[in-house]
Amino acid sequence: MAREPRREPGPCADNSRLLRIRSIRRRHDGARRATRQARRRARPSQDEVAHRAGTSRPTLSAYEHGHRSPTLSTAARILAASGHELAAVPIVRFSEVSTRRGRTIAVPSHLPRLPPAQALATVQLPLRLHWSTTPRSVELRGRTQRARVYEIVLREGGPTDILTYVDGVLPTELWPDLVLPQEVRAAWALR
Repeated sequence: MAREPRREPGPCADNSRLLRIRSIRRRHDGARRATRQARRRARPSQDEVAHRAGTSRPTLSAYEHGHRSPTLSTAARILAASGHELAAVPIVRFSEVSTRRGRTIAVPSHLPRLPPAQALATVQLPLRLHWSTTPRSVELRGRTQRARVYEIVLREGGPTDILTYVDGVLPTELWPDLVLPQEVRAAWALR
């Protein structure tokens, strides 16, 4: 009986290898994107950033294209050479608290600081939040208007609304003056 010749698998025959490669690329994507965006915003060339960061231009290019993954200290050096810093930011997690009437209130584990321009911006709340009157612009610079927006968002808003409109420090100053249902106030007091 003649033996069939042994075939070598083609480049796409091993799907598990391709999946491993895709998985590795996804993990390196954050570092790749951060190093490339930081360098482009700062406008220096790859040569300049590589020199300042103590690495070579081909290595920096490999990091930016996701072919290699920098260590945490190397990523920090590259970002610093581009005029940026590496920061650990806690993840905001939301819990949903049910009210007696069956509504749910989104309550974050903590509130991050918004950029000042966003925290004190002029906003127009979407209809799903500000449904009782015609939409109008609200200036968050003013304490009274900011308090009204926070009341609406804490009562009616979901996680995205809270992260968009509510600053991490400003509600503390307004808390005693906010007009909120008892259940909303109690849910937020627990956080």
